[in-house]
Amino acid sequence: MIQRVYLFGQVNPLEDTMTTAFDPLDLAGTRLANRVVMAPMTRSRAHGTIPTPAMAEYYAQRASAGLIITEGTQPSVVGQGYPDTPGLHSAEQVRAWRQVTDAVHAAGGVIFAQVMHTGRIGHPSLLPDDLHPVGVSAVRADGRVFTGEGMLDFVTPVELTPADIESTIADFAAAARNAVDAGFDGVELHGANGYLIHQFLAPNSNRRTDEWGGSVEGRIRFAVEVVKAVADAIGAHRVGLRISPANEYNDIRETDHREVYPALVDAVGPLGLAYLHIAEQDDRELTLALRKRFTSTLILNPYTPDGVTGPAELDLIADGTADAIAFGAMFLANPDLPARLAANGPFNTPDPTTFFGGDERGYTDYPASDEELLPAK
Repeated sequence: MIQRVYLFGQVNPLEDTMTTAFDPLDLAGTRLANRVVMAPMTRSRAHGTIPTPAMAEYYAQRASAGLIITEGTQPSVVGQGYPDTPGLHSAEQVRAWRQVTDAVHAAGGVIFAQVMHTGRIGHPSLLPDDLHPVGVSAVRADGRVFTGEGMLDFVTPVELTPADIESTIADFAAAARNAVDAGFDGVELHGANGYLIHQFLAPNSNRRTDEWGGSVEGRIRFAVEVVKAVADAIGAHRVGLRISPANEYNDIRETDHREVYPALVDAVGPLGLAYLHIAEQDDRELTLALRKRFTSTLILNPYTPDGVTGPAELDLIADGTADAIAFGAMFLANPDLPARLAANGPFNTPDPTTFFGGDERGYTDYPASDEELLPAK
């Protein structure tokens, strides 16, 4: 797209230029001030499963993002896989989330809640009432999870019955309605990183022989049905889907991802979703193929060999690879990241020792720039 670009309140000397990260974006009817997206990042700062005032401050500090996507938020009690992660399945959680969305909106931001059911990733010690992690099949993930008792091995999940699957789909839809009631502008469905939706997609975690497994069509069915149910509940224009093809995190092995993901995108594409969010692995060819198949907004968390998305990745907007770029650790450490990117720095360095749990240190105490670098939009 060719248009004039405005930076720091001045007209760019080039009359016509390619779209940049600092141009606005129409996200299925929601106007984003820019194309710099705050990626979802688990921070384990909730009070049990209840959002806190510190979380409201944290997200409001980052309201200059074109779009904020929250940390993973469980749609049900059994969907929790980590300590101190917030939920969207109770009235108390909805009330607490409202302080977050109100703070972000007061600061001029747009915020989507990421809905994440962890499936087999978790541990019984994290769940109340003798609940046990569930999964698409009774296949234990190789690895360990942090709990109140320290690092513990993943357990073999209870395999979901067909009735359980339908109930879980309904949980996603109910969580989406709760998100809207809590003031969120939309939701992102977490179909990546080895969590429940991804577990259905992958042949090593999905060993089913019924209509929810086996063929590519069977393995994408859960993802498609969740997307449809949530779109019916709150409107497709409020729904995004995150995927991470061939991502081996949480013991996922996808040998046929170049068949699975085009089929998935073709199935959800006609629904009119707000966006597709790709957490890219080392396969730009597949990213570009999915880009051609999906006609709405594409948000890209690009593959970077050093693991950190930085200023160089903004060129992926200019060259048309993506419509917006999602930043993780950079946004964690730089609450005013769009302004810093526009000024080419300086950038705060994130402290990995404070990523998960703790107090305000490494959470709400990263400094913003001394001066306003971008005009209000």
